[in-house]
Amino acid sequence: MKTVGSFIGDWWRLVIPYFKSEERWIAIVLLLGAIGLTFGAVGFEVLFNDWNRRFYDSIQNKDEATFWREITVFSGLAAGFIAVYVARAIVSPYLRLRWRRWLTRQYLAHWLDGRGYYRIELQRTVDNADQRIAEDLRQLGEYTMTLLLGLLGAIATLVSFLYILWTLSGPLSLGFIGLDVTIPGYMAWVCLVYAIVGTFLANMVGRRLIPLNFQRQQFEANFRFSLVRVRENAEGIALYRGEEREAEALNARFADVFANGWKVLFTQAQLAFYQASYSQLAIIFPYVVTAPRFFAGVITFGVMTQTASAFGQVQSALSFFIDNYTSLAELRAVMDRLKGLQAASDARPATAIEVVSEGGRTDLGTAGLTLGLPNGQALLSDATFVLPHGRSTLITGVSGSGKSTLFRALAGIWPFGKGQVRVPAGARVLFLPQKPYIPIGTLRDAVKYPDEHSTATDAEIIAALEAARLGHLSGRLDEVAHWTNTLSGGEQQRVAIARALVFKPDWLFLDEATASLDEGMEAAIYDALKQRLPATTMISIGHKPSLRQWHDRQIELRRAPGEVGRLVEV
Repeated sequence: MKTVGSFIGDWWRLVIPYFKSEERWIAIVLLLGAIGLTFGAVGFEVLFNDWNRRFYDSIQNKDEATFWREITVFSGLAAGFIAVYVARAIVSPYLRLRWRRWLTRQYLAHWLDGRGYYRIELQRTVDNADQRIAEDLRQLGEYTMTLLLGLLGAIATLVSFLYILWTLSGPLSLGFIGLDVTIPGYMAWVCLVYAIVGTFLANMVGRRLIPLNFQRQQFEANFRFSLVRVRENAEGIALYRGEEREAEALNARFADVFANGWKVLFTQAQLAFYQASYSQLAIIFPYVVTAPRFFAGVITFGVMTQTASAFGQVQSALSFFIDNYTSLAELRAVMDRLKGLQAASDARPATAIEVVSEGGRTDLGTAGLTLGLPNGQALLSDATFVLPHGRSTLITGVSGSGKSTLFRALAGIWPFGKGQVRVPAGARVLFLPQKPYIPIGTLRDAVKYPDEHSTATDAEIIAALEAARLGHLSGRLDEVAHWTNTLSGGEQQRVAIARALVFKPDWLFLDEATASLDEGMEAAIYDALKQRLPATTMISIGHKPSLRQWHDRQIELRRAPGEVGRLVEV
């Protein structure tokens, strides 16, 4: 019961927000429509059950007029049933589609808010967040609607046909075994016991599917992610002749998929064997039980078939959990994965670096800035320094000293640390990492990124591309491409420079942003930045001696292995 309560509680917390959202009215209408159509389908089953008795009695009595009249009645019932079936095929899927759209928007916003996506990847708190948003949200709606409507249909069927079964089965005397006891509606009791025992045994057989399905989603996502990495890094793998190594890694990933798949298959086969045996026995069981009364002349053939049909409906309703155990296990795994994503997105470090916007301030600086690594190792402690406006600064240091971590901290995205980064109010700040992000889309949008409200004209964009020595791309502004795979590393860095020229920031931070360029090209780029952005204060992080000439001052981050670093002006 504790497990059932936990399942229902988790399901409710995941499902109910949509029906309280801004779409609640149409969601509720669609849900009520789907439920009404489900009950309508059960109503038709009741009518078909009563029709069975009349139809088969007409055959037994050789009543031709009644036979043909019942054929006409059947045609009307079938037409109504088909209409309800088609309506259900539209209403429920449309509700699921709208629900998935709302959930996707909510989870994407939650995942991206506060850079949760960045912390998750940095800390590896959950695996494959993309798969959880793309697949698990879809499955949440599908399993919920299928199981909810199935459960409501089963309850309506149980109530309707249990009464019919109770009425038709009559009393059963246990005198034949020496007991002076009469059981009213004995078929209803037999069916109830049959289904309860079956449900208990199905749970014993199938409960292993819950953890197996959770692992299956994880292993499948890992395998897909590895395939995407090969596609995204095709050139590097080809240059290293790394095909054999990648094949080994991919086969190792798929080995997990295969091993888990075999366990799922074996468990499902055991459950299928039990379900098939259970359902096949349920076909003949009501006839065996009602046969003595039929051959004794107490009931007609029509009543016998109606009783068997009612038994089948009640047994099917009571066997809802047996028939849907696999889906319930998969829904449990989906909910666990979505809960994990929610928890990881919500998680915030105990301390965080605060970016403070101060009015009247002209310089950019830090106060009590402390930086660490995810493993707890300290990089910088209680650092307070100023980056004066109008004076370009070069920050240097040996590899591994923490220069890029300082860059991320100044950007306000590094979660491991404390202190403040103080920025002038209203300042436009742009950070260019060593490996720039270029979205898939037109080159125009790539240069404007991330300023979606940019009013830069095509002439300004072309001028920026030419200044970044990318004039050969000026005729491709409308071309949609995966630019990360199309351009070389140096060209990608120069696209980022063109982006800075279009954005015109007050403060421009560059973390090894020209590392892929030769000294001549690097000099041309820095000269363009100086000439075209005279009001911009540049802060560069790098180790090339050639960078020194483009900056007014130099700060070195010195950190010996195992020690806390310190900033020293050179």
